[in-house]
Amino acid sequence: MSFQPITPMGGLPGWIFLNRTLKNQRRVFSNSPDLKRDITYFRQNIASIKTAEDLVKDRKLLKVALGAFGLDKDIDKQFFIKKVLSEGVQSRGAFANRLVDKSYADLARAFGFGNSSGPETQKAGFANGIINRFQTWQFEIAVGKQDASMRLALGFKREISGIAASANSSDTGWYRILGAPPLRTVIEEALHLPKSFATLKLDRQITTLKTRVESLYGGSSAAVFSKPENTEKLVRSFLLARQMAGQSSRSSSASTALAILGVGSGQPGNSDAMAAIFSALY
Repeated sequence: MSFQPITPMGGLPGWIFLNRTLKNQRRVFSNSPDLKRDITYFRQNIASIKTAEDLVKDRKLLKVALGAFGLDKDIDKQFFIKKVLSEGVQSRGAFANRLVDKSYADLARAFGFGNSSGPETQKAGFANGIINRFQTWQFEIAVGKQDASMRLALGFKREISGIAASANSSDTGWYRILGAPPLRTVIEEALHLPKSFATLKLDRQITTLKTRVESLYGGSSAAVFSKPENTEKLVRSFLLARQMAGQSSRSSSASTALAILGVGSGQPGNSDAMAAIFSALY
């Protein structure tokens, strides 16, 4: 039985537990046999890949490449992914740049097949960078199977730092947040915005966000989330809002916890996993 993340409770208490055990949970999760096998294969073979065509032909490598950008669902869209990768992002008219989902542009940029300087796949540190992203995304997906709200919270923390770092006095950061459904969900619910908010004109939505955020965090730019304490405050507000509304989407936490603990099942490895996790608490 592969280790699955443990979220024994929802809402804010569950978030606090997850964060206190996050390092150990991620370590144990990354040592799951299936994940280790995918990672080892990628590390050993990615340097031999020189073109987008080479990558899409190797399903094992493509699985990790797409999984590192949350694009797992596109594993069978080889022609589509080849076009994304081969055109790169240096040209404004490149295919990836014309797609609404900027994950494709991030994928194309990371691998660099369409760049004039050549692909990134043979450069030092490339494999480790993609593997780290892959591990992060797969852990978040696994958390989402236990609690969808926790996955949204983790994803927001991961994405918002990059957006905040590039945000300034302009509204670029807000456009990026509103253009990403998971980020939009978190910020709308954290700020207690009504469902009708999404029907407003975009400039009105941004004005509303800036007003709310300035009153709470002292600045109207998305750059306010470059401070970890502000991001944590917003995530907690989101989880509390869901907790109060009874919207925490969870599988049966009791049966999940028992399965992971291996109570009466004799599953190997679970005792060691739990010991490692709870050592972070005490």
